[in-house]
Amino acid sequence: MRVQVLDEATRDLADGYRFYEHQSEGLGDYFLDSIWSDINSLRLYAGIHAAYLGYHRLLSKRFPFAVYYRIEDRIIRVCAVLDCRRNPEWIAERLR
Repeated sequence: MRVQVLDEATRDLADGYRFYEHQSEGLGDYFLDSIWSDINSLRLYAGIHAAYLGYHRLLSKRFPFAVYYRIEDRIIRVCAVLDCRRNPEWIAERLR
């Protein structure tokens, strides 16, 4: 299967990068490497993750982030990459 990262998810990744880079130089790069590793693992494991608000939700291994995706026509569409520490109501609204 092919993985497609939507523009909204790309913006989420950029926001996460800026947040962690502000915390410590180089941490933003580590964040991106880790999240991209999680996203690439979807080629093997897409569909096994719990459903949440109509999306599959992959929890990142190293950061408190979740990757929300759908599988459509053998394409894995990553729709959002969100910080799990956010207000659950904000997350639900963002995913609508």
